[in-house]
Amino acid sequence: MRIVISEFMDRPAVDQLTSRFDVHYDKDLVDRPAELAAQLRDADALIVRNRTQVDAALLSAAPKLRVVGRLGVGLDNLDVDACATRGIAVIPATGANAQAVAEYVIAAAMLLLRGAYFATADVAAGRWPRAALSGGRELAGRTLGLIGFGGIGRLTGRLARVLGMQTIASDPQLPASSPAWTEDATRARTLDELLREADVVSLHVPLAAATRNLMNAQRLATMKPDALLINTSRGGVVDEAALAHALREGRLGGAALDVFEREPLPAASPLTGCPRLLLTPHIAGVTRDSNERVSSLIASKVAAALAAA
Repeated sequence: MRIVISEFMDRPAVDQLTSRFDVHYDKDLVDRPAELAAQLRDADALIVRNRTQVDAALLSAAPKLRVVGRLGVGLDNLDVDACATRGIAVIPATGANAQAVAEYVIAAAMLLLRGAYFATADVAAGRWPRAALSGGRELAGRTLGLIGFGGIGRLTGRLARVLGMQTIASDPQLPASSPAWTEDATRARTLDELLREADVVSLHVPLAAATRNLMNAQRLATMKPDALLINTSRGGVVDEAALAHALREGRLGGAALDVFEREPLPAASPLTGCPRLLLTPHIAGVTRDSNERVSSLIASKVAAALAAA
């Protein structure tokens, strides 16, 4: 059986698969679509991250494909319905990068609340902006609002509570009777209630018709004027132009975005040069540790799926 891996995968996991299967591994194959299609002609499995678009066109080039392993959890780049029609199993690395994302959210919140960590250039140049930076805020005692209360949202809440935060969450998929609310000491809120109450709002939702531009101008205006918005979920969930306008007008305390409507972020983006804004390149769930967990998990699950097929 043959496996094609079109994006980066931890080497020990690749070796784990190579010991049992015919493996073609090229972390840059995603950038050569014609070659990728050619490699898939006799592939039984494909392993991708978030850049390879597993759409109808790509699937048509892979008549033998039986398994798609996703080195991550989001499925935006996979045509799940087309895979189901073909009987192709789609296997995400559920839970394997949750710790990395949760730590990113907490770290971003602390950086933005305190505000002191952007002074390196000034201090190195001999300036001493101590008075200007003395208005930073502490995490303890503040409220974290989680939009989406799945595995990553719950873990983020647990880390926040250890540091003294209160947690509230909004999740229409989770009934009020769910034990998750009491198990995680988190109060259920409607979306509007959460936006009005939270000091830090963290997004943990997939990109779908109901969540596209979920954080639009109206909802951003509902937030406290000194609140923070953190998005590690999916680009397109935040209206980037509306967020940029809110930040420039001083109607939001700050924001951290790890995902964007278009990736890489275009140079002409309205976000360019915004104050109190942290931007990172879709990296919240990617650490050395999470790469090892994600890769090992997908290698094991893809191998098991092929063996059972």
